[in-house]
Amino acid sequence: MTDLTPNSSFSLTLRLQIPNRIGMLASITQAIATTGGNLGQIDLIEQTRKESTRDLTVDAASTEHAETIVQAIKALPDIKLLSVYDRTFNLHRGGKISITSRIPLKSVSDLAMAYTPGVGRICTAIAQDPEEVYNLTIKQNTVAIVTDGSAVLGLGNLGPAAALPVMEGKAMLFKEFAGLDAFPICLATQDTEEIIQTVKNIAPVFGGVNLEDIAAPRCFEIEKRLREELDIPVFHDDQHGTAIVTLAALFNSLKLVHKSMAEIKIVINGAGAAGVAIARLLRKAGAEKIWMCDSKGIISTNRTDLTEEKLEFAVKGQGTLAGAMQGADVFIGVSAPGVLTPEMVQSMAKDPIVFAMANPIPEIQPELISKDVAIIATGRSDYPNQINNVLAFPGVFRGALDCRAQTITIKMYLEAASAIASLVKPSDLNREHIIPSVFDERVVTAVAAAVQRAAREEGIARN
Repeated sequence: MTDLTPNSSFSLTLRLQIPNRIGMLASITQAIATTGGNLGQIDLIEQTRKESTRDLTVDAASTEHAETIVQAIKALPDIKLLSVYDRTFNLHRGGKISITSRIPLKSVSDLAMAYTPGVGRICTAIAQDPEEVYNLTIKQNTVAIVTDGSAVLGLGNLGPAAALPVMEGKAMLFKEFAGLDAFPICLATQDTEEIIQTVKNIAPVFGGVNLEDIAAPRCFEIEKRLREELDIPVFHDDQHGTAIVTLAALFNSLKLVHKSMAEIKIVINGAGAAGVAIARLLRKAGAEKIWMCDSKGIISTNRTDLTEEKLEFAVKGQGTLAGAMQGADVFIGVSAPGVLTPEMVQSMAKDPIVFAMANPIPEIQPELISKDVAIIATGRSDYPNQINNVLAFPGVFRGALDCRAQTITIKMYLEAASAIASLVKPSDLNREHIIPSVFDERVVTAVAAAVQRAAREEGIARN
């Protein structure tokens, strides 16, 4: 199944030379519209009496669709296509992040304090009191974003180099939303023990570790061991970030449909890192009826192929996703494009809630079921109710680092989810607004405060 909606991830800039005649620009916009492109900004670069040079921004739905638009423009008489570039590739060219100095070096005395010989005094102070590393270095504000490239987005095992653009993007989000300095660590190994040992070896530099895009079930063991063996917070965002934001969205959705967590039947499709973490957190929040499905159908006690994590959620029923969906109140998808059908949704209980979070193409296109559901959410920014991890992880780490938490706990996850949900006022809560915007500046502050409060209540805050 393909998504035919133009979006910014397939965005082009076309530089055109256009004769100064009536109707020429209109013919260009018509060609873009006819081929299904979405016209954005038009900039005038240069103009003479005879012709003008303009940059047109156009969103497409895929690489193939972008080429169709370009060919349609080329076919127009008297219009010259001077250049075309992919805006997403252009944005990534040269990388998206850099390291800058926090203080200027303008004199010999600056250099003497920042580096040799003055820095020796600082090294000695830390050697004598190791806790001083938090006061005298970047450690207090720095996060390692660690991946082995084995589960990159929904694209699969692409390896560490191909994972780097995602980790750079994550570092940007840490900085932009929470003021945290994060750095990508893409490891050239997918061996569990090697990953654990490598992270332990680099831990002295960092105040926290964000695990990212590591395939299940290996990710569970890596996170568990690192939490046991390190004294800094370790957080697997694909598990817990997704779970926190999903729970926040569900809290507010249940208010709208007047149902309680304890009474509803929840179907989770996808039993990898995100699916298992969501199920675990929903249980802690009071959910009692959770049916989990994977590519082979319902995770049943009759199956002999279940991992330890899947066994936690095995039920007596068996069959397909379609069978599990009958009478369900909530569907949560962290799986694959197009696996949910309108017929399955129509078999759900009254006022169904559908979170179709596969990215970039959801389990079902919202347009197909808009009249059949009380609420639909996706992981995408071009539909209402975007369930996005950026609502969670910057605030979680901001709070954990600020109070020097030794670890990150279930209580912190629950408090973070409640904090996110609370930012949507009852008067603003509706079927297209169950979760705050990722650009809501209150989110990081609210989540960080909730995490610090939980850490102090549990006695694991060192600040």
